[in-house]
Amino acid sequence: MLSMALHLREQNLSLRDIASRLVITKGKKKGRHPFPATVLRMLREHDATAASVEG
Repeated sequence: MLSMALHLREQNLSLRDIASRLVITKGKKKGRHPFPATVLRMLREHDATAASVEG
């Protein structure tokens, strides 16, 4: 899901648009779309991890 979110972010889509195109694949919410806040948190965590690896 993260790789797809990163790909969609590169296309300058909004968080709402990204969330509407993603689907949760595991757990109780399987088959549903994540909330935009969840997508934002996921992307921020990725960016922080990538920055710490580079720096």
